[in-house]
Amino acid sequence: MQNNYIEDQTFEKEDFTENNPKKADYENCNFINCNFSNANLSQINFIDCQFDACNLSNANLNQTSFQEVLFKDCKMLGLNFEKHNDFGFSIKVINCQLNHSSFYNCKLNKTHFNQTNLQEVDFTESDLNQAIFSECNLQNAIFKQTNLQKADFRTSYNFTINPEINQLKGAKFSLDSLSGLLTKYQINIESGY
Repeated sequence: MQNNYIEDQTFEKEDFTENNPKKADYENCNFINCNFSNANLSQINFIDCQFDACNLSNANLNQTSFQEVLFKDCKMLGLNFEKHNDFGFSIKVINCQLNHSSFYNCKLNKTHFNQTNLQEVDFTESDLNQAIFSECNLQNAIFKQTNLQKADFRTSYNFTINPEINQLKGAKFSLDSLSGLLTKYQINIESGY
């Protein structure tokens, strides 16, 4: 079955909690103050779209495609990105609540997370090569067998990353955040004498 094609549309203050969005290819569309909480977004393709101040918490992302998609000021709790369609997957996340979500085994090369809460997010076996975490709270985020080569954590905080089970070659950290790499060793790190 061929999807519908929707282009250059703006959806504002739409509530998709009871009536799911139409299965379609949405290209160059803007979603502003829309509620997708618990909505079924499966098999929908979002291409060059922007979500502003939307609630996508617990939405079904089974085979959902996100290509060059910007999420800004969104509530995105409990999302399972591991079920998405990874063809052309590319997102940028700015000032969002993404807590309790999963990116298990996702390809997130060069993804930008800016001023975003990523508490208890699962990045197990993900490819975050050259990803940028700018001013993000990563408290209790899970990094296990994760490719973090050339990733930038210099302005982020509250993370714990075990260097023995993750790939860190070329990753960037600030001096203040080094304790997040040494937690496993139960070392006390103090500034000054």
